[in-house]
Amino acid sequence: METSRFEIADYLDSKEMIAEYLNTVLEKGNNDDVINAIGHIAKAIGMTKIAEETGLSRPSLYKALSVGAKPQFATIMKVLKAIGGQIQVNPMSA
Repeated sequence: METSRFEIADYLDSKEMIAEYLNTVLEKGNNDDVINAIGHIAKAIGMTKIAEETGLSRPSLYKALSVGAKPQFATIMKVLKAIGGQIQVNPMSA
């Protein structure tokens, strides 16, 4: 039996699915998980499109959103805007 590698980006095909995925990672993941998730979303939308909208090169995006990367906050904000996201702060329940 042949198997294929699971690629989450293949399933991020709507704004709602993208938002649900990123919100789940933000709630339960760590910094690396969030950066990785933003990278998956950027791949799902198209790295070329994200590069054009952010003014960053594709290689820079791949590097900034790779496992173990420590991108600048400005880079994350540019990518979030390009993927149609925003940061929102809600009070934590006790």
